[in-house]
This record gives sequence, C-alpha cells and structure tokens, in this order.
Amino acid sequence: MNFLRPHILAGLFAAVAITPLPALADEPAPEGMSGAAATSYWGVGLAASVSQRPYRGEGNKTRALPLLVFENRWVRVAGPGIDLKLPSAGPVSFALRARYAFDGYEPDDAPILNGMEERRDSIWLGAAARWHNTIADVSAEWLGDASRHSKGQQFKLVLDHTFRAGAFELTPRLGATWLDRKYVDYYYGVTAPEATAARPFYEGDATVNAEVGLRTVYNLAPRHALSLDVSTTRLGSAIKDSPLVERRNLSSVRFGYVYRF
Repeated sequence: MNFLRPHILAGLFAAVAITPLPALADEPAPEGMSGAAATSYWGVGLAASVSQRPYRGEGNKTRALPLLVFENRWVRVAGPGIDLKLPSAGPVSFALRARYAFDGYEPDDAPILNGMEERRDSIWLGAAARWHNTIADVSAEWLGDASRHSKGQQFKLVLDHTFRAGAFELTPRLGATWLDRKYVDYYYGVTAPEATAARPFYEGDATVNAEVGLRTVYNLAPRHALSLDVSTTRLGSAIKDSPLVERRNLSSVRFGYVYRF
C-alpha cells in the first residue's frame, strides 16, 4: 500500500476525500449524510481509495487515511478541501475554495520517470459556485496553483443529481475539467535535460479531461453513513500524447465511513 509522506500527513488530517467537494453550505447535511437542517456539524471517519495512475509502468495508487468533515454558516471542510462561504443569490451558492491536490510524482514512482525531476503536489485556491435546481445541480470552480509549482490554472464544470430511495442515495455525475498549458507541461511534459531515447522532449498544451461517476451513500443510522464512489476519467489529448503516459482512461474507487456528532 502506498502512503503519503509524513510531512503531508502532518499538514492534512484528512488527506483523501470520500468524494469531490460539490456542495456549498446551502445544504446543511454533510457529504454522505442525510438529516434535519443544522447550523453546524462535524464528523470523523475513514476513507480509502484505489485509483489508476497515468504514467507508464506505474501501478494503482492505494490510500487509506482518516477523514474529517465540518460545516457551519461560514466554513465547510471535507477531506483536502475547504470552502469559505459567500452570500447566495437565490438557488446559486458561492464560495472561496482551497484544495490540496495529489497530482505530483517522484522519479521512483515508475520506470518511465527515472531521471525526471520531482513534480510536487499543490495547494489550489479560487472560487466556486453551485446552481441548485430540480433537474440537475450545476457546479463550477476555477482554481489557480497557489503553491506556484506548476503556476497553472484549471476550470471544472460538473452536472449531478441525487436520487433517494429509503436509506440509499445515488448521485450520478458528468464533469469536464479544463487544464491550462502550464499545468499539463509541468505534470506531463519532458524538459530537454530529462529527454532520452525512450522519453523524448515533450511540451504540454491546454486540454480537457472528461469524467463520469456515481456516488452511492447508505445511511446506516442518523449518525452513520457509508459511501462508495466509482468514476472514470478520459484524459485530454495533450496528456495522452505525452511520452510519460500509457493510459487514456483512468478509473478510481473510493470508499468511506463517516460518523456525525
């Protein structure tokens, strides 16, 4: 099992989110929980994930870590994401967002990366909005690399809708993420000093990843919930064309348990 380095664990109590962070505090119940509205809540649990990595020769990435969720009128915390809530406009909610992303790699993660410089994980800052409606909720976020590792930007758009049946909740989603040239070049590019016969020079360009996913939540009791999230991401052509990459589609499975206090 591959665990994160100790200094990252010390900085983030809950380093893996059970799901993406789609809600912005007009929804008082925590991710994966149902119940009456409340002005604040917090919960703890465990999260585990298995995900495919794009780099040639790299196996699946497995993580299992503690999970912290918290929400009140002003703040929402879920896994590696934090939202500072802004005033809503009718069915549209807004927030300032901070998120830690595990996009980096080390040279020994895969044979194709031997001799490459380390690419670091980053903290991303930006804004998010969510339009609540009866057909499908629409979420958008714009984030920039606050750590200045890639100096990149990204924009994500997601459509989802939750169906409820007894203790179960099913939320299918469709998403698209635009990644700018700097992001793609940093994580998937090959600089001239890094180039070899098997790994030619490559300069990334802006691209769009597409995602389809399904989150299933089972409410064991008012304070207990289990969640299972499965998704597949189709990488954009500028990532797929990198000599470092061997997969076009990446699948992931996330499982979590949350106890709400």
